[in-house]
Amino acid sequence: MHGGKGGRTILVSFSGIDGAGKSTQIENLAAHLKRDGLRVHYVRFWDDVARLKGIRETSGHKLFKGDKGVGSPDAPINRRDKNVQSGWMTCVRLFLYLVDAVSLRLVFSRVARAGYDLVIFDRYTYDELANLNLQNGFIQAYVRMIMKLVPKPHVSYLLDADPVQARARKPEYPLDFLHTNRNAYLRLAQMIGGVTVISPNPIAEVEAEVVSHAVRKLSFSIADQVHGGLTVERS
Repeated sequence: MHGGKGGRTILVSFSGIDGAGKSTQIENLAAHLKRDGLRVHYVRFWDDVARLKGIRETSGHKLFKGDKGVGSPDAPINRRDKNVQSGWMTCVRLFLYLVDAVSLRLVFSRVARAGYDLVIFDRYTYDELANLNLQNGFIQAYVRMIMKLVPKPHVSYLLDADPVQARARKPEYPLDFLHTNRNAYLRLAQMIGGVTVISPNPIAEVEAEVVSHAVRKLSFSIADQVHGGLTVERS
């Protein structure tokens, strides 16, 4: 099996509010797939895809006086970036997210040519779009445009999470924002379709659900690639 050469590279994305447990689930699924002999590549959206980071840092740290770094239960921080809602920030986001959508196309094209069987994205375009006011008609049209620009994942996971528990694991944003952000993710999943929402359960149960779903969705696709084709069921 040769993704990007003998067949198409399979794309899997993980999204969710901060503290939902994405890294844990990605590592578990990647390990499972590697044991099956697949060549798996891991892409971190904020490190490998997002562009114009100077603008993001200026808005978050200099203009809005937010903390830098990653929060932990022992060292909570107060970030001021995606939780800042204003007309000016919305305009900045619309520009940045368009740039990132183009970057995402280029990044996926590059990793697909590298011949990986499967590429897992830690966060995706969805994690940016969930920061917008999805009830606004103009924003809805913008979302549809962005979705036409970016590759459609073969499997998209939205790890739903209790905001209280998520903030306890990763205390970076106010609890009221996490509630709003969670609702935005769920609304976005309905808007774009094809997203598998994983309910907030204990880690072991979530791991089992993610892996079993991936096996069901991808096993026949992988088998088809062995014969030179690819048929991927969309949710």
